[in-house]
Amino acid sequence: MSPAVPTREPSTARRAVLAGCGIAVPPLEVTNDRLSRVMETDDTWIRERTGIETRYFVEPGTGSSDLGAEAAREALDEAGLEATEVDYIVCATMTPDHYFPGVGTLVQERIGARPVAALDIRQQCAGFAYGLQVVDALIRGGTADNVLLVGTDVHTSLMPFSRRTWEVLLSEDDEDLEPADYEFNTRFRHLVVLFGDAAGAMVFRAGEGGDAGILGSELHGDGANKDILYVPGVGSAARPFVDAEMIERADSVPVMDGRQVFKLAVTRMPKVTRRLLETGGYTLDDLDLLDMHQAHLRINEAAQRALGLDDARVHNNIQRYGNTTSATLPLCFYQAPAAGKAEPGSPVAFTAAGAALHRGSML
Repeated sequence: MSPAVPTREPSTARRAVLAGCGIAVPPLEVTNDRLSRVMETDDTWIRERTGIETRYFVEPGTGSSDLGAEAAREALDEAGLEATEVDYIVCATMTPDHYFPGVGTLVQERIGARPVAALDIRQQCAGFAYGLQVVDALIRGGTADNVLLVGTDVHTSLMPFSRRTWEVLLSEDDEDLEPADYEFNTRFRHLVVLFGDAAGAMVFRAGEGGDAGILGSELHGDGANKDILYVPGVGSAARPFVDAEMIERADSVPVMDGRQVFKLAVTRMPKVTRRLLETGGYTLDDLDLLDMHQAHLRINEAAQRALGLDDARVHNNIQRYGNTTSATLPLCFYQAPAAGKAEPGSPVAFTAAGAALHRGSML
C-alpha cells in the first residue's frame, strides 16, 4: 500500500507567490503582407483595424502541449525549481492537442514532472486569469505548495485554410492562390488576421504573509452573451459531432459580432478592474501596471482611456504577436520589464474578457 499523503492545514497566511515566468513563441513569422497572398487584405487594412503588424505560427505537427512545455521549462528554470517538485499543474487552452486527453497531462509528461494532478480549464481569452484564481485557491487552501500554470494556444489548428492555402502562405516563392480558395479565405479575414500561436507559463510557490503574491480576484461569466462569439458546430449539440458538410459550411469557424465584443470588452474590463481594486482597499493610483488581454489594440486603448492610465502603466504587445488567447497575459507580463514596467514588488493587475463573456481581473 502507498503511504498516506499528509494533508496541509489551510492558513490565511499562505499566499501564492510568483517564482518564475517563461514563454514560447514559434518560429514562423507571418506578416500582414504575407497574409495578403491568400485573402483580400493588406498591411494598412489590418493595422488600422487591429493594431497588429505580425504574428507567429507553429510548424505543422506542433501542438499546444509542445509550446506549453517549452514555456513551462523556462518558468521552472527562472524559479530554480525542478519539474519533480511541482505538485499541481493548471493548464488553460482552447486548442488542445486532442479532443481528449487534456493538455495538462501532456505538459506534465514532457517536462518530466511526477504524475501529479493536472487540471485543464477552458475560458478561452480569459483562461489565464481564471487559472490565476485556481492557483490562488490551491495554495491558500493548502492543497499544493508549488503550482505550474500554463496558458497555451495553437490557433493555426482552427484556421479554415486548405492545404493549398498553407502552401502559398508559407512559400518563399511568389505563388498565386486559386480564386475559389482566395474568396473563401476572404470570408474570414476579420478573424484570421487577429490570431497567432504562443504559450506562457508561471510558477507559484507558497509564501507566508507579506504583500507578495496573488492578492485578490474578481471573475465573472455570462452565457447570455454566447452568440456574440462562439463556434456553431463541432460539439455535442450537433449530431454527429462533426461531419464533412459541417466543415464545408465552415461551422467549425468562430462566429464573432465584432461590434458587440468591442463594446462589452471596453466597458467590462475597466469595471471589473475598478471593483477588484476597491474590494482590496486599493485605488488606480496604487497600480503600477495593468496587463490586459491582447485581443485587439483598439479595445485596450479604449479601456486604458476609460481608466485614465498613462502609457507607463500599460503594456501592449499585440502589434507583434496578435491574439494568442490564453498566452497573452503571461507573454505580455514577461516582456513588460524590458520596457521598464512591472519591476519586482510592483502592484500589477491582470484583466481579460472573452467568449461567453468570461471576464475578470486579478491583482
